[in-house]
Amino acid sequence: MEPAPLSSPLLPIEDYRHPGGWAAGSDRGARAFACCRALEEGRILFFAALPFELPADDCAFLISQRQTESRFHKNISYRPRQDVLRGTSTESREDAERLQSILRRYSAEVTRFLEDFLQPYAGKLALDFASFRPLEEAGRDLPLHKRNDLLHVDAFPTRPTRGARILRVFTNINPRAPRVWRTGEPFHHLAPRLAMQAGLRRFAPRGASPLRPVARNARSVARAVARAVGIPAPDRSAYDEFMLHFHDWLKENSGFQEGAPKQPLEFPPQATGLVYTDGVPHAALSGQYA
Repeated sequence: MEPAPLSSPLLPIEDYRHPGGWAAGSDRGARAFACCRALEEGRILFFAALPFELPADDCAFLISQRQTESRFHKNISYRPRQDVLRGTSTESREDAERLQSILRRYSAEVTRFLEDFLQPYAGKLALDFASFRPLEEAGRDLPLHKRNDLLHVDAFPTRPTRGARILRVFTNINPRAPRVWRTGEPFHHLAPRLAMQAGLRRFAPRGASPLRPVARNARSVARAVARAVGIPAPDRSAYDEFMLHFHDWLKENSGFQEGAPKQPLEFPPQATGLVYTDGVPHAALSGQYA
């Protein structure tokens, strides 16, 4: 199967602004449904200006933080369900508390925005991490599977989705430079062409096997033992296992990286993008403070 011709995945949203939401005269229900459909078709919804509250003082404070380069913490993450901040190297308790409060507000404000903007999803969102990426993406020395500059679809080793989608909201708070991406074919074009080459046959039977309950019980025992000795052991479905493998396989595949259809995208200062990152292959080529 040949690669599909690429058209721009960006869909500018001009009739929803902060504050106020949808412009007067917009059919809110129809527009929200159309935006959900566009996301599910592999589009990136693009806002040239912030569509939610993010105070300038908060942005200035985030940009002032100086993180040490590390293979282990490429970002500062806030885990809303535990109200925990991770990945910061600051030695100031006051700075750490302010970082946490900023990311807590960002998480809550983005959630409020999504439930208004994407009304069909309201009440159905499972809240995940909020994060801040203070490091410049260009030129980072990372292991192959952790490199952001290679086309990949998202799958998180420690946070299996069991088939749920990964909807992410990116905001570029850099006041001077854009965040530069490269994107590829959407998943519904990519998977029929490459999933079998990537080894789908090894993973698919696990999801439909009559022995699945027995295997699941055995894995549950193994996970309990691992957790008892402090080893993380997430409960992954066959879908999660394949998506993790596909993430790595795409990054390892030099032929795909060099020959796949792709195009650059820019998120200027203050721009925000919404995208299903498990469905749109993407790579971050440059940018700092997202």
